[in-house]
Amino acid sequence: MTELKWNRDKILDDAKKNDVRFIRLMFTDILGRIKNVEIPLSQLEKALSNNMTFDGSSIDGFVRIEESDMYLIPDLDSWLVFDWQEGPCNVGSLICDVETAKREPFAGDPRTNLQKTLLKMKEMGFESFNLGPEPEFYLFKNDEFGNPTMELNDNGGYFDLAPIDTAENTRRDIVLELEELGFEIEASHHECGSGQHEIDWKYSDALTACDNIQIFKLIVKTVAQRHNLHASFMAKPIHNLAGSGMHFNLSLFTENGNAFYDPNGKDELSETAYYFIGGLLKYAKAYTAIVNPTVNSYKRLVSGFEAPVYIAWSGQNRSPLIRIPAARGNSTRIEVRSVDPSANPYLALSVLLTAGLKGIEEKIIPVDEVRQNIYTMTPEERAELSIDELPRSLREAVDEFKSEPVMLEALGEHISENFIKDKELEYLDYLQQVTQWEIDKYFMIY
Repeated sequence: MTELKWNRDKILDDAKKNDVRFIRLMFTDILGRIKNVEIPLSQLEKALSNNMTFDGSSIDGFVRIEESDMYLIPDLDSWLVFDWQEGPCNVGSLICDVETAKREPFAGDPRTNLQKTLLKMKEMGFESFNLGPEPEFYLFKNDEFGNPTMELNDNGGYFDLAPIDTAENTRRDIVLELEELGFEIEASHHECGSGQHEIDWKYSDALTACDNIQIFKLIVKTVAQRHNLHASFMAKPIHNLAGSGMHFNLSLFTENGNAFYDPNGKDELSETAYYFIGGLLKYAKAYTAIVNPTVNSYKRLVSGFEAPVYIAWSGQNRSPLIRIPAARGNSTRIEVRSVDPSANPYLALSVLLTAGLKGIEEKIIPVDEVRQNIYTMTPEERAELSIDELPRSLREAVDEFKSEPVMLEALGEHISENFIKDKELEYLDYLQQVTQWEIDKYFMIY
């Protein structure tokens, strides 16, 4: 989040200097939701000594009631101070890993799981893995009681500006808040859909990038609320408008630099890059459940709205699952376009990195690049080019995930079993609903 390296004494001094009275000890559950235990300043030393406990049985997918005691282990470099302006004092935060009562890393902690995957990466000889996310979101008006409505805040389109883009000041306030917290913002703009927006910031190492995504969501929702707006990271909140994605720009490094770049390779890409792409394509169906984890996610993954539907890759072509942006050298990266902002970033990055590393390990050569628009191809043309489709529903995606040992291993038994159980219940609940579309379609004619 920031170049300053924190330690126990620096955090205590900073809390005092900034009049911090409360500290949020934050962690993420299996479904990607931010949780926290808020403590007063008097308990900060205890937390920094790794002695703060909480009831893990109260968190979905964590542990049973008889195993409830768990410890929060703060990552000191995640220390932030929020100036909430409207509050009586400032609030600090620390992002935490989770340990069991036996003081062992908790297998159900998504952040810990990502660190385990990164360790495997280092064992293969790589130094670091970077992520640059591109999250999109919608802004809706609140009613006079402060409750969200489905009324969009504007009718703007891609790159529009005020007065059409009425949320320009809201975005600016979000950017200013993020910059205060150490984010290096690269761009912010109105997206395709009415009321849809995107804010991009500089890439960082995998763990920090996932932490940043969680902080970003918190800031966006908080600042939007100040403007009497509701920010939604739902994948497809409005019929016939573009869905919200969160493209992941991935780059892998060795001690010699970017492992995806080779000035003498085809299109200046290394063998490692091609193998990584091969792994991403091979396991795409299986990791889709993780990067698109809700019933609603599959309302976005349809033709006509620039979201990926087909398992293919290309350079500038934006219709396939994977795109290789034009930048080379240390900026060489692989863009995975299917990820949406409802995904748990720690789990999403774990499965994508695992798929890519498996491609390197097995030397999986990807099918040829697809330069033409896949959306306009016939089924026969796609079959001729060996272009397969992503799962069309959460149920199909979960079935693919369940049947792929590589992906199950990437998340471990605890996370995999609880994720599958939760998503199967979610899909069953969805099937039992009677929607307004069904009423409008069938009620009068049958």
